[in-house]
Amino acid sequence: MATASSTPKRHRRRLRSRIIISSLLLGSLLAILFAVAVLVLRDWLENRLIDDTLSRELANYAQQFRADPTNDLGTYSKIEGYVISKRNFGNVQLEWRYLDNGVHRIVENGSHEGHAAYKLAVLKDDDYWFFLRYDVTQEEQGRIALSIALVVTVVVFSGLAWLLGVWSSSRVMAPVSELAQRIEQLGSRGETEALAGHFADDEVGQVASALDDYALRLTQLVARDREFNSDVSHELRTPLAVILSTVELLLAMPDLSDRARDRLRRIERAAKQSTELTTALLHLSRGERQAPSEGETTEVGKVLDQLLETHRSQLGRKPLTLELIKEAEVQVDAPQSVIAVAVGNLLGNAIKYTSEGVVRVRLEADRVLVEDTGPGISQHEADRLFERNYRGVGATGSGAGLGLAIVSRLCDLYGWRASMEPREGGGARAMLDFSPPP
Repeated sequence: MATASSTPKRHRRRLRSRIIISSLLLGSLLAILFAVAVLVLRDWLENRLIDDTLSRELANYAQQFRADPTNDLGTYSKIEGYVISKRNFGNVQLEWRYLDNGVHRIVENGSHEGHAAYKLAVLKDDDYWFFLRYDVTQEEQGRIALSIALVVTVVVFSGLAWLLGVWSSSRVMAPVSELAQRIEQLGSRGETEALAGHFADDEVGQVASALDDYALRLTQLVARDREFNSDVSHELRTPLAVILSTVELLLAMPDLSDRARDRLRRIERAAKQSTELTTALLHLSRGERQAPSEGETTEVGKVLDQLLETHRSQLGRKPLTLELIKEAEVQVDAPQSVIAVAVGNLLGNAIKYTSEGVVRVRLEADRVLVEDTGPGISQHEADRLFERNYRGVGATGSGAGLGLAIVSRLCDLYGWRASMEPREGGGARAMLDFSPPP
């Protein structure tokens, strides 16, 4: 049978997975932002403090040196001072020679890996060049250690965020999962039970209350529909029974002309067909799968004989031949009326769209094939013909597109399969398969 076209899903992940992922992303992002902020702030404060201190100390030392050249800077483990007179400017090492006044960061040998780094404060005038060198190797190592520690912290916080997401998602999804379980249990039992009483007055409780209201309206609607179908079926069966009994009495009259007898038989066949259709629709409205009483089965071949006889009488002068080929004896555990309606709609559809030629019904093991020599259909049309209210491109007449939809619903009820496909050489092929699905 044709299936409805699938629409892309808006959300491809479960709600619990989205909560966990959101918590993980939020925790990881906050941890990364915190780590970056710590590193940036530390570097900025450290550089600002060292640069300001070196600049101030160098300016003070230059001022004291000019006042008293014998003044010594003092001895420090990380700070070295140099004073170069104008007679010895050429002796200054090359990488210092062209530096402007201020504080510069220098890495020995031009590499950050495995080499010492230092800050160099520079103050130059026409007579002297002053240099103050501050070793920042330990600060660089501390920065690397802090970076490693922050990376570990980010990993730890991400793990904690994931655990928190798992825990919080289980707590958040608990009432939703319970609601889904209760709805599933209601569907399996086929009973109605109020859901709102099992949940707090929150969003889930509001959903449960809305589902209760919807279930109540739907139950009332289904009940009214079943009552209506039962009443209609009962009311239709009575006049149909009267028509059939009256036709039987009229056919028993000995002085009946052949023309009148043929017309009465047409009335009889139409009444039987209407009775079968009413019975099948009643089964569909109730959703009840019924079989012949006392363990009997329906012979599909006999139903096909009756259907072809009925349709032959309705062809009139239409240049169309109906053929029946029985390759197997098939018995189905279903009422005769249901089989007659299912196959009859397929056969009637083929006759309707075949203006001339042959409509061939083939009974094979566990299935019935209806082939015609009509204009044919495309595969796209074939996939949609069993949809309700869908009519083919070349459809004419006043049909509502319900016949094949009824066949589809009967197949769903009894576990059969119906399909339509283009036929090689023109025409179409319809199939009704009674075998259980694989």
